[in-house]
Amino acid sequence: MIMAPLRGITDAVFRNAFKKHFNGVDEAVAPFVTSLKGRRIKASHLRDLAPECNRSLSVVPQILSNDADEFIRLANTLTDMGYREINWNLGCPYPMVAKKMRGSGLLPHADVIDRLLDKILNEFKGRLSIKTRLGRFCADEMDRLVPVFNRYPLVRLVVHPRTGVQMYTGAVDLDAFAVCLAQIAHPVVYNGDIWDRNAFFGLAARFPEVHQWMLGRGLVADPFLAETIQADSHPIDRRKERFAAFHDDLLAGYLDLFSGPGHALDRMKGLWGYFAGGLEDGARLLKRIRKARSLDRYRQLVDQAFLQP
Repeated sequence: MIMAPLRGITDAVFRNAFKKHFNGVDEAVAPFVTSLKGRRIKASHLRDLAPECNRSLSVVPQILSNDADEFIRLANTLTDMGYREINWNLGCPYPMVAKKMRGSGLLPHADVIDRLLDKILNEFKGRLSIKTRLGRFCADEMDRLVPVFNRYPLVRLVVHPRTGVQMYTGAVDLDAFAVCLAQIAHPVVYNGDIWDRNAFFGLAARFPEVHQWMLGRGLVADPFLAETIQADSHPIDRRKERFAAFHDDLLAGYLDLFSGPGHALDRMKGLWGYFAGGLEDGARLLKRIRKARSLDRYRQLVDQAFLQP
């Protein structure tokens, strides 16, 4: 199983704490870093990808870019840091990104992607994979994209079966995914709406050709998800104690990373938007956590939740 890149969520602190406390995930694609035209690549820009911070879990860096020269410069820098595979983000759905012809904003322009791939793969020293959606506006865009992808020696293609304009709403288009899956010449990784064990096995039965599976929001909401999928229906023991230990390592990591407790508190509040969905009375707890104005009050609320039977 692969951990999906969720910006502001699955950073190095999260990845390391996750690997320490949970099983079933072997690899993570890191949230994207952006190529910066004409600017020196700063160490701070790549802090989350520092090798010394990423030894517990195999990590693939991801780049958001629409400029071949800047992509190559950043990708080769990451390769020099020891990364063998780089992922190109062609899936980011957010309008502020797509309007600049980055992420899913490039998908209507198969000819531009073709030119970029031609230059990148002639000058990039490592291996390239791509994370994409079915298109920006409609799934028919894949009719032009797949032949382009097939012409190049990609390591794998990660496909999220929504369009960019869907963001994360509406149903995944499994029929359109089936059509493109049959046409793609590379190993395919499926990503999208795997929230529980039943959803995974339903998809695995329908798409046995899928090479690997990527878990995103469902894994953050339920960090035991990958274990549950692989557990042959056996219950997971000590869930509350293990989650509490995970939580404490996350909080400690963010207090160490950020300059003040306020930033760590904000990051934890964002995570509870996912965590609360798996808890009884989670909506009420989330509301109280979001109102917490101090780290002490936050800790009090979380401790009370963990002590509940």
